[in-house]
Amino acid sequence: MESPLFDIKLNNLTKKFDSFTAVNNINFTIPKSSVTVLLGPSGCGKTTLMRMIAGLEKPTSGSIFFEEHEVTRVSTRRRNLGMVFQYPVIYRGTSVKRNLELPLLSEGLEKQVINDRVHKVAELLGISDSLNKLVEELDNGTRQKIAVGRAIAREPNIILFDEPITNIDINSKLELKRSLKELFGRLSQTIVYVTHDQTEAMTLADQIALMQDGVITQCAPPSEIYSKPGNQFAGWFLGNPGMNFIDKKHLTKTDSTVGAPTLFSQTLRVGARARDVAVLGIRAESVSVSTKEVSGAKPARVLRKSLGIGGQYLLDLDYAGLVIKVRVSHAMGREVSDKVWTTVDSDNISLFDENGVVV
Repeated sequence: MESPLFDIKLNNLTKKFDSFTAVNNINFTIPKSSVTVLLGPSGCGKTTLMRMIAGLEKPTSGSIFFEEHEVTRVSTRRRNLGMVFQYPVIYRGTSVKRNLELPLLSEGLEKQVINDRVHKVAELLGISDSLNKLVEELDNGTRQKIAVGRAIAREPNIILFDEPITNIDINSKLELKRSLKELFGRLSQTIVYVTHDQTEAMTLADQIALMQDGVITQCAPPSEIYSKPGNQFAGWFLGNPGMNFIDKKHLTKTDSTVGAPTLFSQTLRVGARARDVAVLGIRAESVSVSTKEVSGAKPARVLRKSLGIGGQYLLDLDYAGLVIKVRVSHAMGREVSDKVWTTVDSDNISLFDENGVVV
């Protein structure tokens, strides 16, 4: 769909509710024609930030620009936005087609233009066969598709999504996520998507803006923010399980029977950087595991083995008191008993300073 392409620029944006600072001095640009996901736990400020972009909340200070046009005090109606919320905004007692038509009728568009847009949107969302059905006949997932269709049929410059698949059943959720992924790939609009669900973010985003305590702590493509977290919070929040964190002082202990300190010792030989390192981080899938003794590998005792996502196994490994979680394939997991040998590529280890920031 054709639409003017707008960057969204946030300059020193702050929002306070009495003494509570929900959004704290954010400077950030959301690129035009991209999908930016605001990700973070409840209360981190992501919805407040989106509502300021929409004009539903006024900033305490700072400014918002759509391209070169400042919209900080411009009404929502004049911002040419499409919005999709947690609960579908639809008209009951009417057909799917009528629901899609109504926003366009209010704009005074010609009948043929409205008809063309309705059918194009229905095709994009895979609901063409349901156009003549009443919305009451449909499941929540399809109703949310209608809400999405209503937002995009107007062809706005920007579309905002506030946790749109949170309140639907699991099967509909998976289907809607797939539909949104395909839809976002075909739209040209600038899209801002709010969620606390890392799987949604990793699936849908061109870039993830990870939020904590009212600030954006890191912004990067999904694969980068996962493999190269900029701080411990990113390492912990993304991943199931989150990144293993190992205090550097733990590695100064010596245990000749297990050799736990030497598992990561090569990573500490990094010259001047070593003085700044307080914590090491390693993803569960970044530890190589063997059930047989391998030269250079370190032994570990298996405390727990459980079947996880996608048939993979999750192991709790003990290195003389140092316990980390490791993910292995289904085949390897079935072979594992009470002891394994492990190696770690130093390129897969993240180093953090005493403030939890990557070094």
